[in-house]
Amino acid sequence: MAVIGCAGFKAGPDPGSYELEGSAAPFRFTTIGQYLVVEINNGIVIIWNCKTILFIKIRQSYKGCVCGLCGNFDGNANNDQTTCCGAMEVDPLVFGNSWKDSPDCPDVPHIPNPCVSNPYRHPWSYTQCNFIHSSVFSTCHLAVDPLPYYDACVFDTCSCEPKGDCDILCTAVAAYAEACNQAGICVDWRTPNSAVSIVCDFNKPSAASEWHYKPCGDPCMKTCRNPSGICSNDIPPLEGKHSGHSQSTVCY
Repeated sequence: MAVIGCAGFKAGPDPGSYELEGSAAPFRFTTIGQYLVVEINNGIVIIWNCKTILFIKIRQSYKGCVCGLCGNFDGNANNDQTTCCGAMEVDPLVFGNSWKDSPDCPDVPHIPNPCVSNPYRHPWSYTQCNFIHSSVFSTCHLAVDPLPYYDACVFDTCSCEPKGDCDILCTAVAAYAEACNQAGICVDWRTPNSAVSIVCDFNKPSAASEWHYKPCGDPCMKTCRNPSGICSNDIPPLEGKHSGHSQSTVCY
């Protein structure tokens, strides 16, 4: 069950629509693959796997018209570290602190490195994250530089507990796979012979089930929530379980 906010929403007249206090809510949400997708009327789309993966997408009409910690969406990553005063900043700490919501909040003095704080985790993180550099993603390496994703993976997974699953590892690898998908390269990395398949296993095919895992999503199709079969251009193909039906209307 997905709960959005604290207000009482009820189903609206159209599939995926909701009402708040008798008025149409300014959003629609549905599930696609393994994600909860929230489409807000102002053109913002929030895509969340209900764990540690979150994408926020905005329409092209916002290009160069936004600002903040995620940059200005002008296609130039070199000027993304612009402070709230409009100044370019090299130091990420100065940049981040400039966007504090309240001046009463103290500045963050430094960014702790979990691999330094937890040196015993570094070898494990190095080995596991090296999967991004492996032959599994070889078709994508030239199109999408794996190094930033590898570095982020090592940094994040050094924070994992010594025992138990490390969902951050799955998030880091999935982020690179999604970048490959957006570049037009589909990588089926959640396979039984993959180095991380035990931790991130999601691909469990079953001949008896009408739902099948698809690493790069499914083409737009008619469903009970989308009887027209017309999908939003703001939502990219998403990995997860999709119906095995190809033509007939599917109810989900």
